[in-house]
Amino acid sequence: MRKVLRVSSLVLVFCLSIAGVMAQAPAKDAAPKPPDSPSKVLLDSWNDIGRKLIAMAEDMPEDKYDFKPNPAQRSFAEQLLHAAGANYFFINPARGMDAPKGDPKRADYKTKAAVVEFVKKSFGDSAALIESKGDSGLNDLMVDPFSKNQSRISDFAWGFIEHDGEHYGQLVVYYRTAGLVPPESRPKK
Repeated sequence: MRKVLRVSSLVLVFCLSIAGVMAQAPAKDAAPKPPDSPSKVLLDSWNDIGRKLIAMAEDMPEDKYDFKPNPAQRSFAEQLLHAAGANYFFINPARGMDAPKGDPKRADYKTKAAVVEFVKKSFGDSAALIESKGDSGLNDLMVDPFSKNQSRISDFAWGFIEHDGEHYGQLVVYYRTAGLVPPESRPKK
């Protein structure tokens, strides 16, 4: 009798677990979810690289803000200022304004708080621009301040996402060289 009870219990547990798995599986006839809109995909990518750079800006100890792996490179703070400042080479021309004349100067952003605020502002301004354009506005034309050729706003934005990603990768090396672990590489709680 005990053997029959054990076997029955195991069969019941097995059936319930199979039923749970089947309930979570999508129906075979279910239509695939439609893709996100082009502006949402662009905005999500923009916000993702912004989130990573902002996390680094907030996380790095202030006494390491002027750290350079070697003298010929930009400091940690200068890397952040360059990446965030470059976003205005996208924002300004897309708004019909002149591009900046160069990188923001470290002397103008003397504290960690000032650098963090600038990084957040540049990504917030960029995100607001992308949102304001929506899907139809992403095909609007702007003049590339570097080549002086026309470019679609979306194409230019994707280029700056790549640019910011390159600087994110460089800052990961700064973290590692300084003996620190970047926020994105830490175990998730």
